[in-house]
Amino acid sequence: MSETSDQTGGAQPLSRAEWLGIFAFWTVMAILTAANRMADQTGTSFTAVPRAVPISLAFQQMYLWALLTPLIFWIAGRFSIEKSSDWAKLLTLVAIGVVVAITVDRIDYALVRRFNEPMPAPRQGLSGGLRGPMLLNHFILFWGVLAAGFARDYFLRFRARERETARLLSETAQLQTQLAEAKLSALNAQLNPHFLFNTLNAVSALVERDPRGVRRMIARLSELLRYTLDGGSDNEVALAKEIDFLQRYLEIMQIRFEGKLEVEVQVGDDARDALVPSLILQPLVENAVKHGVEKISVAGRIRIAARRETERLVMTVSDNGPGPAKISRLDDAGVGLANISQRLEQLYGSGAALTLAESPSGGTVAQIVMPFRSRAELRTTIVTGAEASG
Repeated sequence: MSETSDQTGGAQPLSRAEWLGIFAFWTVMAILTAANRMADQTGTSFTAVPRAVPISLAFQQMYLWALLTPLIFWIAGRFSIEKSSDWAKLLTLVAIGVVVAITVDRIDYALVRRFNEPMPAPRQGLSGGLRGPMLLNHFILFWGVLAAGFARDYFLRFRARERETARLLSETAQLQTQLAEAKLSALNAQLNPHFLFNTLNAVSALVERDPRGVRRMIARLSELLRYTLDGGSDNEVALAKEIDFLQRYLEIMQIRFEGKLEVEVQVGDDARDALVPSLILQPLVENAVKHGVEKISVAGRIRIAARRETERLVMTVSDNGPGPAKISRLDDAGVGLANISQRLEQLYGSGAALTLAESPSGGTVAQIVMPFRSRAELRTTIVTGAEASG
């Protein structure tokens, strides 16, 4: 048993409610004892006691047990059921019970003598003044109070374990959240250099052939860098902002392909406020360029679409390339698609998915399906939750 458990067991001070409970219990016991003695006029122990005396004796005797109860509760905490499984401790409790019973019996006898002078003096010796039936009664009362102490001690330890479990669960949840955020940060850090590296490659390909186009590409690239820096560490952004970033990237690609790349963007008005992972579409467009547009001799076409379907957001990026036959797994498509898949899993679990399929008209269609939510809905949810908890 740990030190924390020991401190939260029977050694813990009695609360105000427990003190009141002890007082109330022994008061009831005093009333019942007094009533019983008043009704039983044939009791040998009280034949010489005036009728008014049993009430006073009963209260004095029961309140003596009330004073002993905190001590016995402390003993129960020291000899907890969880720690007291050997015979030596059991015998120690028996010995303590005998001592308490003898002590209470002697005090009770002194109280009776005080109110009953004609009673014969006790016999001399160790057993003088000890009354067998009453001694046994006190011994049984000791074990009854001790059992209550064991119950209290067990309850306190159980409640302490519950609090400790709740604390550990809370800390675990916080650590899991921090771990998920760390993974997302790592994935974002992995994606940005990959995106910038590929964009710079596209710029370098035109340095000698189209210097004017390179200057335009560098201007657009600076805007992209400003976007990524201004975005900070946000894991989610509005879809409208993501599309704005994507169009700048597509302008660079159109300059690179010297007008042989057609781009179509269709975003529903009800989907523009949706929250999506930052830079979620750029790797799909990059994949469409690398595995689609670059593989054909005719003009390339890339179509980007987003729509809301009740509680879901569906985003697609399609091209007119040769199709996804050579890509059997997302990991085979490079860093970008694998990164998207991992980020979706971190943010939404099984509620989101990325799939690659062949377009009916030829080419590849990459589709992301994820839960639809906006900042306005999130604010409403947070306010509602705060009001409910308040």
